[in-house]
Amino acid sequence: MGKRRKKGEGSVRQRKDGRWEGRVVIGYDEKGLPRTKNVLAKTKRECQEKLKQLRETVTGPRTEKVRPEMPFGEWLDFWYQNYVKPQIRPTTQANYEAKIYQHIIPELGKIPLNQLAQKDLQQFYARMKTGGRLIRTEQFGKGLSDSMVRGLHAAYRSALEKAVQEELIRTNPAVGCKLPPKRGREMQVLGREELQRFLIQAQAEGYFELFLLDLCTGLRRGELLALQWDDLDFKTGILTVNKQVYEVKGQLQVSVPKTRASIRRLVLPPGVVEVLRQYREMVDSRWMFPSPVKEDMPMTPGAVRRRLQIILERAGCKRIRFHDLRHTFATLSLENGMDVKTLSAMLGHVSAATTLDIYTHVTGDMQTEAAAKIDRGLGNEVKESPAQTEKAPAADFQPVLGQKRKSGSGCITQINDHLFEGRYSPVWPDGTRHSKNVYAKTRKECEKKLNSLIQEMQAERQALIDQARGVTPPGKLTKTQKKIWTYMKSHPDVTSYRAIARGAGVTRHTAAKWYEMIRGMLGREI
Repeated sequence: MGKRRKKGEGSVRQRKDGRWEGRVVIGYDEKGLPRTKNVLAKTKRECQEKLKQLRETVTGPRTEKVRPEMPFGEWLDFWYQNYVKPQIRPTTQANYEAKIYQHIIPELGKIPLNQLAQKDLQQFYARMKTGGRLIRTEQFGKGLSDSMVRGLHAAYRSALEKAVQEELIRTNPAVGCKLPPKRGREMQVLGREELQRFLIQAQAEGYFELFLLDLCTGLRRGELLALQWDDLDFKTGILTVNKQVYEVKGQLQVSVPKTRASIRRLVLPPGVVEVLRQYREMVDSRWMFPSPVKEDMPMTPGAVRRRLQIILERAGCKRIRFHDLRHTFATLSLENGMDVKTLSAMLGHVSAATTLDIYTHVTGDMQTEAAAKIDRGLGNEVKESPAQTEKAPAADFQPVLGQKRKSGSGCITQINDHLFEGRYSPVWPDGTRHSKNVYAKTRKECEKKLNSLIQEMQAERQALIDQARGVTPPGKLTKTQKKIWTYMKSHPDVTSYRAIARGAGVTRHTAAKWYEMIRGMLGREI
């Protein structure tokens, strides 16, 4: 087996015609697909030389600024801008830049590259663990997590390894550093009774279709939110997954999935198709799960994550991540006899080996059950556990709607045992929704902070309302929204969704969807 080439050096192969071809990634297009260039040569050595020259034209040759005594921060910036950034996606760029420019360079950037020692890095770890967090300190504490510290280490270790290759330093000081232990997050799945309670609660809160579809397909969160109605063929039940939604610096982006295997077609159960067919009649958007506040945009991953935690808490289920719904689907599929190859294709894994590696515990249980079946086939008596002989009773669960709060008083959510979050989200006169949060250790303290926040935002909003009274409908309103706006302006005393819908000539669902936004634009108290 030939020597494996390092990342970023490109690939070299011999073609069928006897010539050698070298290929290197020079960047990514707006869809996230790699852009490549290639060279051809008669011999392998000649091809490698041509490929090296090509890389230098793409990344730039070594400049006089690159020297052993240069500050480590300058080398880190040079390494990232020339060797890393052109070859990674926007989401990965944001992660790298946060690590490099917010944590590593401010702490280690002034140390000369050839004087950076292992003790400097170890002291850096300690500082990051005790006081490295820059945001959300009330929620997560002052120190960075073990996984974040390990991520910082991985970033500058790669940069220092490149410095060794460029003969700027003799050895890599990051090699051999003592890192925080790697603790993989335990996979959690919802049991059958928990699933029943979860879906009942989700239906009560208007998120039944979203979570039902995810539990029946195992889609990643970004893939689920990127679905459009054109992706579903109601006649055949085939759902096409060919894009994903993600956030970069607060901006919602839509791109192709992370791998080619993630682009796939799934066949939905007939019952799920029928649920989505009925749901389609209530959705006035090309997106399957549109944002309630941004026109013609899907829901944001953060909003879905927060809603999941609220539903889990009210349904009395264990606290899990959104990705654990994917694990729940996979576990149930394997337990009910789906073969690993089919499941791997449905999940969008590159190979079945990935699926087997993740769900080893499930396949182990399946092997145990298979052994028991063989034993029974041979005439031996196998004692079954109570869990095998008794079926769990159907969940007798009534959905929790939560404590009713007065309109305009915000909401309070318990995030964990020692932290409460208060949120106030009024609609501004221009139709946009503005949200602000407060945090406190007790509900009483959170209520006090929230009241102060509401007073501040109401005063700011009222000042804008005074300027906006009597204005004509903004041009950005859709035709349907303008109908509702016109009717509500001429009938200020009408507050019934049904009456507004009848008067504006729209559906009740559409009237309810835009009611609060338009009421805010008209300057009426919310």
